[in-house]
Parts: sequence; C-alpha cells; structure tokens
Amino acid sequence: MSTPIEQLLPRFTTFQNETLMVAPLSGGLTNTNYRVEADGVPYVVRIPGAQTELLAVDRANEYYNARAASAAGVAPRIVHYLDDVNVMVLEFIRGETPSIARLNEPGLATRMARACKQLHAGPRFLRDFNMFRLTEYYLQVTREHEVKIPDGYPEYRPRVNEIESAFVRKPLPTVPCHNDLLAENYVGDGTKLWLIDFEYSGNNDPTFELGNTAQEQQFDDAHQRELCAGYFGDAYFGGTPWDKLARMKLNMIMSDVGWTLWAAIQHKISTIEYDFWGWAIDRWGRATQKMDAPQFREWLDAV
Repeated sequence: MSTPIEQLLPRFTTFQNETLMVAPLSGGLTNTNYRVEADGVPYVVRIPGAQTELLAVDRANEYYNARAASAAGVAPRIVHYLDDVNVMVLEFIRGETPSIARLNEPGLATRMARACKQLHAGPRFLRDFNMFRLTEYYLQVTREHEVKIPDGYPEYRPRVNEIESAFVRKPLPTVPCHNDLLAENYVGDGTKLWLIDFEYSGNNDPTFELGNTAQEQQFDDAHQRELCAGYFGDAYFGGTPWDKLARMKLNMIMSDVGWTLWAAIQHKISTIEYDFWGWAIDRWGRATQKMDAPQFREWLDAV
C-alpha cells in the first residue's frame, strides 16, 4: 500500500470484499480524484490537496453544502465521508464534463441558469461567501507567505471598493451558491446539468454565481444576456433586466479579481502540474480591461 488511495480504500465499507478497479480522474486543480469501480459500480473518491487552508477551503463547510446541494437535486450523492482526512466517496455521474466551447453552444446558457436556480432554491448552506472578504484574506496570505502577485494589483483596489459600495446600496437576498462554476464543475448527462466540487460554496448574491460562470465560460454579451434572462426572466421591456445584468458584469470582474490571487497562491504551493501563474496573469488582464472600460461607470450607475 504505497499510495494514498490504496491506504484509504479499506476504510470504506462499500469497497470491502469487492473486486475493485481504480483509475485517476484528470482535471482537478485542488484535489486528486479517482474513479473506483466496486464490482462494476463506479464511484468518485476525492482526496484533498495539500495546504488548501491557505486557499480558504473549509472542508466541514464543503461537506455540509455538498449534502445540501445533493438534496436540491443538482449534485451527486455522498456515499461516504472520512472527516479525519476530509475524503469523500461520491456517486459517479455518467455524462460529459463539457468544454467551454460546448457550454457556448445555443441554449446551454439557459440550461446553466436553470441549474443555478435549482441549487439556489434548495437548502441554505452552512456559511456565507463574500468575494470581497475572500480577496482581502488572499492578499493577507500573499503578504505573509511572500507570494508574487501581478503588477499593478494594489492600484485597482479603489475600483474594487466602488463595486462593493454599489452592491451594498441595493443588496440582493443571498441564496446557496456554488461560487466556482468553471466548465469542469458542470457534468451533463444528456438530460440535465449537474454541479460538482463545492469547495467555495456558500450563501451569496445570485449574480455572483451568474457572473462567475459567465466569466469562466468566456461568454460574449449575447450569452451573458441569455444567462441573465434564463435566471431572472425577461422582466424589463421584453428584454434582460439591465440592473441585474450590470450586477453580473461587475461580478465577472470580481470573479477574476479574487481568483487571480487564488492562482498566484497555487503557483507557489501546489504540487499539481499546471500553469497557475499564466492563469493568474490572464485573469488579471481580463479584470483590468473591464475596470478600464468606459462601460464600467455605466454598470456602477445601473446597480
């Protein structure tokens, strides 16, 4: 028993006295994932990465919220959980992990909006999520651990403060949100879209969820409007509600502002082979482009 997965499998009752087939699953940026078949029945075993506390991952919160999301009907069932090592065994969803290109196909933005609405209508999550506070925490981590961040990052803090000031003037009720809906965290089974990996889940403004997934999928304006209309409905003059769309656009910025620092920290601490620094630079470039755009003031005014 030389690998973590081999050491863990005997602890799960589902895998005892069964014929097992184990294979790694690709795509994880924080954790190590395996597909384990027990007498032909597939499961996912998820092993947390090292030092994820620096990334503000709260495993107790994740476990609670993943169970709530499963109860809402949008996430796989948790079969086993080892709380001493925070390892989960989940049911295996047979389907595809869609690419960004796939999620940009006609009608997919509406389906994504429906999946988000189903999650948001489910049980409340254990704790809240606030990207403004998380960004402050990440900045503290970068200082304490001497993590390199993109040039010019501190100079844009006043604009980030303007976004928060706009949001708090007319806050939306918080709902249970995933908060990290990149393409790899959707699974399509041909009928519905499932959501996986609830490491950053928490009760939050629903337009952060929409803005985050729009940014992760690199949605153009038409797809952003479809996502917003699919969630809120065509409420204003037969079109997408402008104030909600503006909140989405500002939260697209906040998604990149926060996850830029996440990637910079990962660049220093992660053992996963991935260009986290290039990811940080790309995200920061998108964020500054939007904060420098003439429309930035229009979005603030609309909110």
